[in-house]
Amino acid sequence: MAKALNYLAGYSETIQSQVEGLITQNKLSDFLLKKYPTAHTVTKNKALYNYVMDLKNQFLRKSNPLSKVIYDDKLNVLHQALGLHSFVSRAQGGKLKSKNEIRIGTVFKRAPDAFLMMITVHELAHLKEKQHNKAFYKLCTHMLPDYHQLEFDTRLYLTHLDRVGRLYPS
Repeated sequence: MAKALNYLAGYSETIQSQVEGLITQNKLSDFLLKKYPTAHTVTKNKALYNYVMDLKNQFLRKSNPLSKVIYDDKLNVLHQALGLHSFVSRAQGGKLKSKNEIRIGTVFKRAPDAFLMMITVHELAHLKEKQHNKAFYKLCTHMLPDYHQLEFDTRLYLTHLDRVGRLYPS
């Protein structure tokens, strides 16, 4: 019995069976590599911070500042496949201090640039919209017009990692 397509659970049976067919025929790797031939080079936390800040300054200059942006190997990518945005408030000496942090799963250190961009846009959108509502997705597509296709392709990539293995060499 084939392993479930966890990252595609919200998609139709038709889509899931097409992906299952690509896996069975050993064609999912070819499909992904044709669209995304190389992995990005943003592998260090400092470079990731600069990458995210460049996008933030381009699209959300007036939004709340980010205090931390890191790759996090503790993220469960099945439940937080797109990373994690957290807003932390602490009382410190009679003042309320707040911080915004973005954590991206380390599984995305060796992913195409388009997927890192999509995840970054997703997490940055949470600075303005906390919920996954119409306004949230409108903001995502404003920053990245092909956001929805890239989200699907990212889920294909995660499925590849889960069912087939690594796509790019280390």
